[in-house]
Formats: sequence, structure tokens, C-alpha cells
Amino acid sequence: MRNALTCPYPRAVTSPRVPRAARLTLALTLVAALAACSADEPAVWQQPAGTPPVPAPADSAAPSSPPAEEITLAFAGDVHFTGRTLPLLQNPDTAFGPYAEQLRAADFAMVNLETAVTDRGTPQPKEFHFRAPTTAYAAIQAAGIDLVSIANNHTLDYGQVGLLDTLDSAKAAGMPIVGAGHTTTEAYAPHLVTVKGVRLAVVGLSQVHELKEQWKPTATRPGIAMAFDRKLSVAAVQQARAQADVVIAFMHWGTEGQGCPNGDQKSIAKALSEAGADLIIGTHAHVLLADGFLGGAYVHYGLGNFLWYSTSKSTDTGLLTVTIKDGKVKTRKFTPGVVSANGQPKPVTGAALTAVQGRLEQAARCTGLAQSPAP
Repeated sequence: MRNALTCPYPRAVTSPRVPRAARLTLALTLVAALAACSADEPAVWQQPAGTPPVPAPADSAAPSSPPAEEITLAFAGDVHFTGRTLPLLQNPDTAFGPYAEQLRAADFAMVNLETAVTDRGTPQPKEFHFRAPTTAYAAIQAAGIDLVSIANNHTLDYGQVGLLDTLDSAKAAGMPIVGAGHTTTEAYAPHLVTVKGVRLAVVGLSQVHELKEQWKPTATRPGIAMAFDRKLSVAAVQQARAQADVVIAFMHWGTEGQGCPNGDQKSIAKALSEAGADLIIGTHAHVLLADGFLGGAYVHYGLGNFLWYSTSKSTDTGLLTVTIKDGKVKTRKFTPGVVSANGQPKPVTGAALTAVQGRLEQAARCTGLAQSPAP
């Protein structure tokens, strides 16, 4: 990320590159965010009914109007290093292929990390199991990716041991993550980062119901932030809204192989937009879905696979680039591509580009979204 102060997991800034004053400000934010977390924390944390979001400290509260600086955000879909993509880690600097140039050019870039990062643990009772070595973080960072969501249906493929290894190795690598944690409070906490004076807050959520009861976090059990818990998800976005100029909800949702959003997606998108999300970005379906506006919120229902281990529902992929001005989406651009034979995403041209664009136009017919924000 360029020109930004990060607040990586576990929401503490210790890097000597961050000025001491900034570290103190973020530390105060951390204290406020965790003030309600105690030894008596309920099994499922909820913001008390009828109360407004807890504000950040006065010196870090969101300003009355967002900074005027324009920033560029880049988003891509599902990433992991296993099968044919594992050898790409032999040279982490080139693992993401040609899209890395666009990722690095953005002021802030994000993907979904669809894997546990561990060499331990027990495979869980499910069909697919993904895990990657810690060098995955080096490849992600070399590509200019600033944050990964691990709120998905593979982070716990190797149980709590695998999840804890993923959290610990991310911290050791200095790789910011969102969407999982040691407790409910940690899992739903937003990632906070300042980019060119614009404060971003990112919430990571999974709406995949597989093993949801076993994988949800509690006060004493690590887990991933689940969108099916509507109260927690809405409260997380409200908390983010109180601390940021721009709020992003990064979702893992949808029906695999389907280019149209399902009812669950549309329902939670509406709830999160009403709670204060400015952008709602999705992955999981293994195909591309389309985008548009839900009131004033920008929604992209599905970015497809990005760096992928094997054949899947589709080889269509791409990179979404959004510019933000005065806290709102000013422009958005999707650069279509293909998941190539070695699993790397590569931009397409000519007839291949036309074909992907045609499928995107078809997907746009069923989003129910507007092509411009509500006035």
C-alpha cells in the first residue's frame, strides 16, 4: 500500500516506520474498540439493543466530511497456493503474474485468501481442504496486496490449530488480515487504515453456511466472522462507520457456479448498506457476477477465482479498480482476465475479452442494482 498507516492484526502498530503519535492514536482506538471485552464476555457478543455504535476517541473520530483526496482501491477474488499454484511460491515476487502491476499501482489492494496457512491440523468433515506455506504471505505482499480477508469456508479446513497458525503466521509476516480472530470481538473487528488522509474501515464476513456452527467464534473459541449472524454483522459495520470515512464490507457469499446473486446476498447487502457500508465486495461463487449501486452503496456481487489451484466453474477472472472521492465511489473499472494453465490470472484481449464482457453483461441483468448511485 502506498502512503498509508496500517493497523494490522492484531490491531496493534509496532513498526518503527509509523510515527509514535500515530501509534498512540491507533492504540487509543484499540482500547475503545476492546473496552467492552472482558472475562465476562458473552458467548456471542452483541452490541446492546437500542444503543448507537460506540464512537472512537475524540482525536480519531471520523471527521464531519471526508478528506477531498482521491484514492484508488483494487479488489480481486479468491487466492490460494496449492496444486498447480504451489510452485509459484518458488519465486514469490512473480507469483501473481501481470496483474501485480495494477495491484501495486493502487493506493490500497485486497483479495480473499482462500486457505489455511499451516502445515498442521486435522482435516475437517468437508469435501475440499486447502492449506499453504507461510511463503504465501511473501507472494501476496510482493504483489502489492495490503489486506486479505480470511472470512471464508476454507480458513478452518484444518481446524482451530490451522486457524491459529494462520493468525500467528500473518502477524509474524506483518500481513494485515480481517474476518477472523481468537474471539468474537476480534473476528468482527474492522481493519483500520489511513490512505492519503482518507480513513478506511474494512469488515470481512462469510455467508457460507457449511460448518457454520462449528466455525463461528465465541468468547473463548477462535473462528471466522459469519454474515448469517445479522446482528453481529450490522453492528460491525456500524462500528466501522463511526471510525472511518469509507467503509468496505468484503463478503464471501453466493451460490457456486451461479452468475446471479441469491436472496441471502441481496438481503445482507441491503442490511449492510443501511448500516453504513459504502462498498460491498464479494467472492466465492467461482464465476463472475456483476456490479451496481444499492442506494448510495456500491456493490460487486462476485469477483470469481483469481489465483486458483485447478479447474473450476469458470476460468473468467479480473481486477476491480475503484476510485474514491469525497468518501464516495467516483469511478469503477473491471479489467477482465482468465485463470491460465498454471493458475495465474492474466488479462485478456480480442475475442477472449469480448466473450468475458458478454458474460458480464448477462450477469448484470439479474443484480437488481442501479448503474449509478441514488442522489
